[in-house]
Amino acid sequence: MDYARLGRTGLKVSRLCLGTMNFGPLAAEAESFAILDRALELGINFLDTADVYGWRTGEGITEQIVGRWLAQGGGRRERVVLATKVYGRMGEGPNDRGLSAWHIRRACDESLRRLRTDRIDLYQMHHVDRDTPWDEVWQAMEQLVTAGKVIYVGSSNFAGWHIAQANAVAAERHFLGLVSEQSLYNLTARTVELEVIPACRAHGLGLLPWSPLAGGLLAGALAAAGEGRRASERIRKRVEERRAQLEAWEGFCRELGEAPADVALAWLLGCPAVTAPIIGPRTVAQLVGSLHALDIVLSPDHRAALDRIWPGPGGEAPEAYAW
Repeated sequence: MDYARLGRTGLKVSRLCLGTMNFGPLAAEAESFAILDRALELGINFLDTADVYGWRTGEGITEQIVGRWLAQGGGRRERVVLATKVYGRMGEGPNDRGLSAWHIRRACDESLRRLRTDRIDLYQMHHVDRDTPWDEVWQAMEQLVTAGKVIYVGSSNFAGWHIAQANAVAAERHFLGLVSEQSLYNLTARTVELEVIPACRAHGLGLLPWSPLAGGLLAGALAAAGEGRRASERIRKRVEERRAQLEAWEGFCRELGEAPADVALAWLLGCPAVTAPIIGPRTVAQLVGSLHALDIVLSPDHRAALDRIWPGPGGEAPEAYAW
C-alpha cells in the first residue's frame, strides 16, 4: 500500500480510503466486518463514514457498525485514521442539523458514542452551512480539538470560495483550519478542476474524491448491463445519455488491457491534488479488486486520450472561460 500526507499535515493515509456508506443498507454487518478486516490487512488505514449513513434519521446505523468493529480490539482503533461527518439531519428538532455550535457539539458526542471511540481523527463538515458564521463554526471545532475529541477538521461539498473563506477566518483565530476537502470528482464530473482544486492547492487541503466510479457508470456499465445497481432505471438512463462516450471509454480500457473501474481510479490517483479516492465496496472481492488501480500508471498520452473522451471544464478558472 502507498501512503500520502493528508494535505499540509504530517498525517499519512493510504492512497485508497475505505468508504462505508454501503455498510448496513447494502452490506450486512458480517460482510462489513470482513471488508474492514481485509482492508486493514491490505494496509488501508483510512476509513470514512458519516452520522447520516444508514439513512434512518438519528440512528447512525453505519457508524454503529464501524463502532462495533472497532470495539473488537486487536489494535483496530490504533491502526486507522477514522473520519466521519457532521451537518445532516439527525432528529426532528430545528437545531438537529447544520453547523451551529449547538449541533456540532451534540453531533460529535453522539458520533463518538456510536463509534465507541474517544476521538475522531478527521471531523468533516458534510456541507457548507450558509446560515452559520465561520467564527461560530471554528469556536465549536476549537473546543472539540482542545478537549481531544477531534484531531483534524475537513470539509465536504464546499465551493472553492468556501474553502478560502473558512481558512482565512481560521488563520485569524490561529487555528489550523481545513486540511481536506471531499468532493464529487471522477472522469464524468470534473467541475472541481475550475476552482475547488486550485483552492485546495493554495490552502493545503488534500482532495478526497467521492463517487470515483460515477455510481458504476465508469465500472464497465455497457459490458455489465443488467448487473446489480447498474440495471437501475437511473443508470440505464445515464448509459443511454452517454453511450457514445462509454463505448469510447470501454474501448480505451480494452486496448489498455485493464478493467474500466481500475482505470477510473488510476486516473484519479494520477491527479496531483488527490490524496485518496474513496472506494465503497459491498464485498471483500470488490475491495481487493480495487487495489490493482495502484499499479496502473497512465502516460501523458493516455491521459490526453481520456481528456478527449471525458472533457474537463478546460482547466482552472478564469483561463477555462476567459483569457
